[in-house]
Amino acid sequence: MTVAVRRWFRFAVSVIAGAVLITVAPTAAQAQPGDSSGAQEEAPPLLSEVLASTGKRYAQAKTKLDASRRKQLQLSVEVTRAEHQIEELAPQVAQVAAASYRMGKVGPVSALLSSSDPTSFMERATALSELNMVNDQKLHKLTEARNRASDAKQALDAEVAEEQRQLTIIAKQKKEAENSLSLVGGKSLTVNGMVSATSAVAKAAPRASDGSWPDESCSVDDPTTGGCVTPRTYHAYKEVKRAGFTRFVGCYRSGGPYEHPKGRACDWSLQSSGFSNAHTRDQRLYGNNLTAFLVRNADRLGVMYVIWYQQIWLPATGWRSYSGASTHKDHVHMSIL
Repeated sequence: MTVAVRRWFRFAVSVIAGAVLITVAPTAAQAQPGDSSGAQEEAPPLLSEVLASTGKRYAQAKTKLDASRRKQLQLSVEVTRAEHQIEELAPQVAQVAAASYRMGKVGPVSALLSSSDPTSFMERATALSELNMVNDQKLHKLTEARNRASDAKQALDAEVAEEQRQLTIIAKQKKEAENSLSLVGGKSLTVNGMVSATSAVAKAAPRASDGSWPDESCSVDDPTTGGCVTPRTYHAYKEVKRAGFTRFVGCYRSGGPYEHPKGRACDWSLQSSGFSNAHTRDQRLYGNNLTAFLVRNADRLGVMYVIWYQQIWLPATGWRSYSGASTHKDHVHMSIL
C-alpha cells in the first residue's frame, strides 16, 4: 500500500467515525436520565399503573374530602346562626302570646259591645290587630329559623357521612400504594430536609369548578423537546423555573408506558446540560431543594409523585425508599396528575 493510499484510508476512517459519533451522540434535548448504561425506566409496569391510578383516585377523594369539610364548616355556621335566632325569637313570641292571652281573643263585635264609645272601640281593635300582626311575624320567623336549623343539621349529618366515606377511600388508596411500593423496597422513611417552609409558594394550577383535577390531553408544545405536555404539566414546569431551578430538564419522551409519553412528567437534571449523578454538594442540594419545592406545592401544582435519590414521595404515603431500575441520583422525577 502506497503512502498516498494509506493517508486516504486513514482520512476515510476518521470521516466515517466522526459521522457515526455525530449520529449516535445525544443532544442536550435528546439526553435521557439514568445510569451509565443508558435510559432507564422509572418503575416496573405494575407499579407505574398503580401509582397513576392510585394517585388519581387519592387526589379525587382528597378533593371531595376537602369540599365536604368546607361544607361542614358552612353548615355548622348556619346551624349556629339559626339556633341563635331561635333563642332570640322564642322569648319574644312568648311575650306576645302572653299579652294576647291577657287581652283575650277580642273580636270587633265584642270589642264594640264592651266599648263605651266608638273611639274606645277603635283603639282596642287597632291594638289587637297590631298585636296579632306582630305575633304572626314573630311566629313566622321562629318557624323559619327552626326549619332552617333542622335542614342544616340533616345536611351536616350527610356531610359527616361523606367525610367518613372519603376517608375510607383515602385509607384504601394509601394501603394499595404501600403494597405496590413494597415491590421496589418501599419502606417508610423519615426524611429530613425534603420539605422546607422556606420553599417558594407556587401559583396554583387551574382546577374544575368542584375543585377536582380535570383530565387533560398532551396539547401544549413541550419547551424541552419536540413533543408535547399537558397544560398542567406546563404550568408546573413554569413554576419550577420561576422558583429558580433553571438547570437542564427534559419532559416528553415517546417511549415507555409511564407519564413521559403522556406529557405528564419532567426529569429535572442536576447539570446545566444532560444527566449525570450528583457528585458535588451543590448538585445534591439542588436536587433536595427542587424536591422540597415540589412536595410543598404538590396540592397547588397537582403533583402525583416525586422520585429523587432512591426515594419516592406520594401524597397518599409520604416518603418511601425506592430501588427501581433507575436510582434517580442524576435527576428529580416529577409526575403530574
